Amino acid sequence: MNREQSLKQVTSRKEPYDVVVIGGGASGLGAAVDAAARGHSVALFEQADFAKGTSSRSTKLVHGGVRYLQQGNVSLVLEALRERGRLARNAPHLVRSQAFVIPNYSWWEGPFYGIGMKVYDRLAGKLGLAPSRHLSRKQTIEQLPTVEQDKLVGGVIYHDGQFDDSRLAVNLAQTADELGGAMLNYCRCVGLLKEDDMVSGVEIHDLENDRRFKIRARAVINATGVFVDDLRQMDDAEAKRIIAVSQGIHIVLPKEFLPGDAAIMVPKTADGRVLFAVPWKDHVVVGTTDTGLDGPSMEPRALQEEIDFVMSHAAKYLSKDPKPEDVLSVFAGLRPLVKAGEGSDTAALSRDHSILISGSGLITLTGGKWTTYRKMAEDVIDQAETLAGLDNKRCQTEDLQIHGWTHADIQPRSMRAYGADARKIQKLMEKDPALAEKVHPDLSLTKAEVVWHVREEMARTVEDVLARRCRSLLLNAKASIAAARTVAEVMATELGRNGEWVEQQVSEFEELARGYVFGDPASIAAK
Repeated sequence: MNREQSLKQVTSRKEPYDVVVIGGGASGLGAAVDAAARGHSVALFEQADFAKGTSSRSTKLVHGGVRYLQQGNVSLVLEALRERGRLARNAPHLVRSQAFVIPNYSWWEGPFYGIGMKVYDRLAGKLGLAPSRHLSRKQTIEQLPTVEQDKLVGGVIYHDGQFDDSRLAVNLAQTADELGGAMLNYCRCVGLLKEDDMVSGVEIHDLENDRRFKIRARAVINATGVFVDDLRQMDDAEAKRIIAVSQGIHIVLPKEFLPGDAAIMVPKTADGRVLFAVPWKDHVVVGTTDTGLDGPSMEPRALQEEIDFVMSHAAKYLSKDPKPEDVLSVFAGLRPLVKAGEGSDTAALSRDHSILISGSGLITLTGGKWTTYRKMAEDVIDQAETLAGLDNKRCQTEDLQIHGWTHADIQPRSMRAYGADARKIQKLMEKDPALAEKVHPDLSLTKAEVVWHVREEMARTVEDVLARRCRSLLLNAKASIAAARTVAEVMATELGRNGEWVEQQVSEFEELARGYVFGDPASIAAK
């Protein structure tokens, strides 16, 4: 996947693209893959980096959604469970089965949650991961050695999926690229082209080269997540805003806080959300909150009240109470929830996706969640074919293997997320042993991986590497800051940049990464 080649492809094209997608998160990438897999010509433009926003800041779960089962939204849960199974089959290098335990502290919780999880199992059908079952107090402690044991009576164990969100995003971009799509990051949509009052293309600002160009398209899909209203109002200044922005935060702790393989799931917290403590990449991710915000931002920050909420709930369910100095990183993400009336309780809003078509033909895809990205893409490309008069072609993605697909047991574990590409990275080290050097003693990232991120995964900045191509920023913010210069120097060699670029990259990354360091004023937003 090469940025210069993709730029040349889009700027030299004479014919309109069948589909142009604006937005490089889960929904946009999924739409590009679906369109390309059907044989349509497609170009995707992302204003920052792939998965820069919401799609790299999830709880790292591919799941049906226990909360939606509680709400009675059986159709959404059923769809999500089916998609969970398909994603596990199509990207086995990124998705794995994760055991979850609901600790019970009252006698009634065992049968109550046990019945609910049996329904969850039944809905998953043949695509289920493993059956749920009751656990005794002893069995619960065996699964969760550091769970709070005071008044513990037992538990319920079930299985869901876990994945690496931004790695999946990068692999989807590569998949679309291999299918003939043109994938471009750091390209902002600054205008919509119209003919006879109908959308006929887009005007793009290539931020890296500071140049503008126009691309014609038969169908334009707005898949910009929490920013969809901005593009809708670019199309129609009178368009009403439809997105309610909800923020969720996570804290990351050392593995010692949850040393086993099982995760903790708390079905209902004070704000009505499910709370998780999940083992992930030899660390523990704890979250999430649900806080309504006035509007979106590219780099959201945790509110103090959210941090307090997650820390206090972690202390309720872990025998060792986490202290500020234990937190390796804190990150915030935004959810694009479609407004339902005038209510302000975002925790009660559904994650169903919506497709809207404006009077001028702009197609907007919004809502949904990572788990259902493939079905969202199928639905929106079906609509695009009808609207634009494209040949109606059957969706090909139910069984489409995503870039990196492999069932091989990849070693070391830190390389597993690369899937089939892991061997190619190892060959870089064999050819140049200096590339096997880690960028920091407390991070698994090697110089060879940085080289790979630039050459094959369109990484353009230090942030692209440390936040999304690998997950160092989320796993250890301070170590990532210390590694920034080494990463910048490796990237500069690959990209042909000078020392001034290195200094600018280090400075910009340090400023951003301070927002992930627990206790740093930059990490806390004022409400």
